[in-house]
Amino acid sequence: MNYNLSDLQQMEKLQRTNFVNSLTGFKSACLVGTKSALGNTNLAIFSSIVHLGSHPPLIGMFTRPDSVDRHTLENILETGLYTLNHLTRSMTVKAHQTSARYPREVSEFEAVGLTPTYLENFLAPFVEESVISIGLKLVETQRILANNTILVVGEVQHVLLPEHCLGSDGFIDLELAGTITCSGIDSYHATEQLMRLSYAKPNLEPHRIDLH
Repeated sequence: MNYNLSDLQQMEKLQRTNFVNSLTGFKSACLVGTKSALGNTNLAIFSSIVHLGSHPPLIGMFTRPDSVDRHTLENILETGLYTLNHLTRSMTVKAHQTSARYPREVSEFEAVGLTPTYLENFLAPFVEESVISIGLKLVETQRILANNTILVVGEVQHVLLPEHCLGSDGFIDLELAGTITCSGIDSYHATEQLMRLSYAKPNLEPHRIDLH
């Protein structure tokens, strides 16, 4: 079956949203923790998170257009600090609920029953229930002219993770940490690692490598 652009445009809005959001496959699902300049905490689930580079360590996150209030984006622009917190099975329902449109003065931490925790000299809240968390400092934002979404670029400042999930070569075992993933806008998944392969080089057959 071939769905062309015209077919997509004729779909009912929710059907088209589900269809296009599922096209890119499985995605990272993280809770973004922020605090406003006035001290109000905010927590929101994001699935548009991408690796941008390792030297320096940069992570990108796309936000929806700022034509309406975007509390997460506003807090990041105000303070320059935010956190990314991986989801686990036990957090799934609470994490999904953070996508509800709570008023600015309502903390999603309190509304859904998750716990903010802090590092010294780092304003943004981490999620205590998360197994892997990342603290970031805003580097820049870029507006995508095609649809007015905004790319938020952050530099990694802190990484919180269990030592037993880290391999000797720096590889993080996300399955061992219990990290889950998502597809579309409302489907959550556990994963199964098939294999890990050596760095690809011409005329050299890749071989399997272990975590540790």
